[in-house]
Amino acid sequence: MNTAMNKMQLRLVAWEVTRKCNLNCVHCRAGSEQGPYPGELDHKKSLEVLDQIREVGTPIVILTGGEPLLRNDVLDLAKYGTNLGLRMVMATNGTLLTPEIIEDMLVSGIKRVSISLDGANSDDHDAFRKVQGAFDKSLEGIQLLRNAGLEFQINTTITRHNSHLIQDILGLAVSLGAVAHHIFLLVPTGRAREMVNQEIEALEYEKLLKWFYNMRDKTSLHLKATCAPHYYRIMRQEASAKGEEVNFKTYGLDGVTRGCLGGTGFCFISHQGIIQPCGYLELNCGDLNKASFQNIWHDSEIFNKLRDFKAYQGKCGRCKYIRFCGGCRARAYEATGNYMAEEPLCTYQP
Repeated sequence: MNTAMNKMQLRLVAWEVTRKCNLNCVHCRAGSEQGPYPGELDHKKSLEVLDQIREVGTPIVILTGGEPLLRNDVLDLAKYGTNLGLRMVMATNGTLLTPEIIEDMLVSGIKRVSISLDGANSDDHDAFRKVQGAFDKSLEGIQLLRNAGLEFQINTTITRHNSHLIQDILGLAVSLGAVAHHIFLLVPTGRAREMVNQEIEALEYEKLLKWFYNMRDKTSLHLKATCAPHYYRIMRQEASAKGEEVNFKTYGLDGVTRGCLGGTGFCFISHQGIIQPCGYLELNCGDLNKASFQNIWHDSEIFNKLRDFKAYQGKCGRCKYIRFCGGCRARAYEATGNYMAEEPLCTYQP
């Protein structure tokens, strides 16, 4: 058993319980449509997967898609996971929520729901989602969650299309009663490969993340940047620049985590049971139809390589922030074909 593995606690699992979706989002990593998609893990196998995850630890399990509510047994899976002691959450576009579904969510033990909003109004959001009325339906779903007292957060994918709107979207998240706002920097995979020209440039990326960091003291929401590992470097740099006392190893909003968690504290399960470092890094690290989750998590060659920070290449390999940032491995892979290469959208020179 690799010694690096012993230091890597499983914190998050994102599980694409179905690839079917009722929207047609321009940035979708899976290129999801209505389907059908063959090979989806059946109910019995899905329960086995939850048992196997529990053997490794008690991570947060994100039930995602596609649109997870298009899977008929998704809340049965949530309830089973809850009874195992896993923290079950769901990532949905919010358009299918009803009072009855939300009541079933509460019964199943779902602790939080994330809703994606990529604009502060219907014109901007619906242009992203490619379905007219998606914004209004998502807001209706959010209001139902709020009425039921089920905690929710807002997720936003940042592109050139909406980077100038991020302050308005954050303001909307506050007004809606969200507990958190998580921003995701576009990774050009899946359908988003057609949006590679929508990636914001490195300098704007840096400026945006600095702004996001400095909003922490101006809002009650929990703010987190995902697929933006530089944020964990910027947090330390900005705090030091302000004269704050910084413990280099643990400082930050999420001191227990780091930038790119792929293969270290996090993994992704596809609808067919293929385990990947993350949903954007389409590398087959193991097949749950052929091996157990525990064996794949511990023994995957790719996972163990990602856990060896001395193996990172380019300026990432020389950077003192490697343990806190790591660079986006999916973005490096899309740019170079090498998932250990340096992050292409980073201005920092170690």
